[in-house]
Amino acid sequence: MKMKKIECIIMDWAGTAVDYGCFAPVAAFVESFKAIGTPVTAAETRAHMGLTKIEEIRALFQIERVKTEFEEKFGRPCNEEDVLARYAEFQRVLFASLESYTEPIPGVVETIAALRVQGIKVGSTTGYTRSMMDVVLPAAAARGYVVDNCVTPDGLPAGRPAPYMIYKNMMELAVSSTDCVLKYGDTIADIKEGVNAKVWTVGVVLGSNELGLTEEEVGSMPATELEARKTEVRRRMSDAGAHYVVDTIRELPAVIEEINRKLSH
Repeated sequence: MKMKKIECIIMDWAGTAVDYGCFAPVAAFVESFKAIGTPVTAAETRAHMGLTKIEEIRALFQIERVKTEFEEKFGRPCNEEDVLARYAEFQRVLFASLESYTEPIPGVVETIAALRVQGIKVGSTTGYTRSMMDVVLPAAAARGYVVDNCVTPDGLPAGRPAPYMIYKNMMELAVSSTDCVLKYGDTIADIKEGVNAKVWTVGVVLGSNELGLTEEEVGSMPATELEARKTEVRRRMSDAGAHYVVDTIRELPAVIEEINRKLSH
């Protein structure tokens, strides 16, 4: 019987592999709601990040303040038509800017290359739709980041935190055991997706949606404040069920070695 080891990692996209700080979707959600005069904050959009984008719009409309402001402004509660209209506007803004948010996060390209040398397959899941990924995939590839498989929520029973996208990656990459799969992501929805799929789950702090800072902000923030914010993100990820939480992807090979040791016992 061959020994089990990590055969496949499932990467998230924005805030994990590309788009340091996960800014593309945040900006588009904010713009979409601003357009009808019921603004949402960046923090509110980040709280639901990782869901499919239409589910996130629904979640934003459920915020009490947004609900109230909408009813005061339009004299009626919001409905599904409003959700679809905000989603259309979100997509319009996102598609206009998406390509410029496909720069790989530092360490990603080299680390993934090193893991491929070990024979590890690279799958991916996302809250973006297939048409959004049709913009992101070639743009990221042109900047040196390529995956073996990309699963979007289109056509599945649900996106994150449901496990279906991970299972579809496993089928398409021919990985037969959840013990041999590692999910790596930057949102609480990513962590829950991994937990629900019963795979090894690793959260990343720097560059993440949860930390929500640019590289410049990380570089210029007083060390004590940065440390406090990172600690808070680690706590949230651990509470959500992450097996490991790392600062950057450069720590991932060591985590995989440790998991392989556990699997060999």
